[in-house]
Amino acid sequence: MASVYIGMTVDVLHHGHINIIEQARKYGDVIVGLLSDSAVADHKRLPYLTYEHRKQIVENIKGVAQVVPQNEWDYAPNLKKYRPEVMVHGDDWLEGPLVPYRDRALAALAEYGGRLVEIPYTRGISSNEMVTQIQALGTTPDIRRRTLKRLLAAKPISRFIEAHNPISALIAEHTIVERDGKNYQFDGFWSSSLTDSTARGKPDIEALEINSRLSNINDIFDVTTKPLIMDADTGGKLEHFELNVRSMERLGISATIIEDKVGLKKNSLFGNDVAQSQDDIESFCDKIRAGRAARVSDDFMVIARIESLILDKGMKDAITRAQAYAGAGVDGIMIHSRKKTSDEVFEFAKIFKSEFPTLPLVCVPTSYNTVTEDELAEHGFNLVIYANHLLRAAYPAMQHVAREILRNSRSSEVDQHLMNINEILELIPGTK
Repeated sequence: MASVYIGMTVDVLHHGHINIIEQARKYGDVIVGLLSDSAVADHKRLPYLTYEHRKQIVENIKGVAQVVPQNEWDYAPNLKKYRPEVMVHGDDWLEGPLVPYRDRALAALAEYGGRLVEIPYTRGISSNEMVTQIQALGTTPDIRRRTLKRLLAAKPISRFIEAHNPISALIAEHTIVERDGKNYQFDGFWSSSLTDSTARGKPDIEALEINSRLSNINDIFDVTTKPLIMDADTGGKLEHFELNVRSMERLGISATIIEDKVGLKKNSLFGNDVAQSQDDIESFCDKIRAGRAARVSDDFMVIARIESLILDKGMKDAITRAQAYAGAGVDGIMIHSRKKTSDEVFEFAKIFKSEFPTLPLVCVPTSYNTVTEDELAEHGFNLVIYANHLLRAAYPAMQHVAREILRNSRSSEVDQHLMNINEILELIPGTK
């Protein structure tokens, strides 16, 4: 019999999938090209189910003869590799952002005489909407916690943004921009000690106790589904850090980042303008080891933030510390810089990745903000954190509105700067 190729994600199995398989069976033996996690994550949100789980489901569908990985959104590479006589696809790609993929599939089929069969797309089904509903209902601490490691394995670079309260997290979770046929969105949240403190009107000096910060994260988790990384400042005393790791892990937090400083915490972007001291290397390694030993599963990550470049200690000191922290078993390295260009973090990345190519590398490009995510990925960074931008955007807007109301003795003039009440009703689950 002829071979028939269809491409699928199958994060949620529905009757649309069964329909296209039934149609494909009419032409021969069905080969399902199952999109890998990385192929899906390159265009939209990471699948709810892992590739292996999805593969097991599809293999047990009647009429499927073979399941093969499709490692790109583009069908052409697999069509050239497996050379099926027929490819079957829904007619939903006749217009819109999928048209270029249709064109490339047709060109690949033409190379060896294959043909394309297009069937009516099953209406009334939105896989994305179904996945969102399932995630909202079924996201558990275990599922959320392990998502970060899946992201790091699936994507060249993951993007996280700070969320200082549930409303900012909802905005971050649901903001999607389509560009060049892909959907771009944030992969998760960053719980920043700076923005958590500022939102409560307190200085960024570790004044907020851990229970207060975890309570805020719990409120964020009540209304969102994406993973979260917690900024734990210095981690505090070693014995306290061990207890805090267990609390963070139990809540469903994916990772904590601790900085190698001691004494009263001051914001790193002050650099040497204020008194700041780095921890001894071995002492900080002990804290890394203690935190990792305290966790219950390997899904929770302990990431070390190196302050050497912030404190003008030089590249040699930064690399020496990275080597030591890696030797202590750290799950990732964050290199921090307050320079206006990315030169020194790129230099660090080149040296670091030559020795530790698989250890995740994290950056926070607050100062060197002209660098793009593609450039960061090319230089070896695996995760970028936009560490304080939503809070910094909110306060100028609120200041402006407050001043305009005072200036005009009414609120009419600020209407154009306000979110429509209907948008708020749609944003907050359960409001309508």
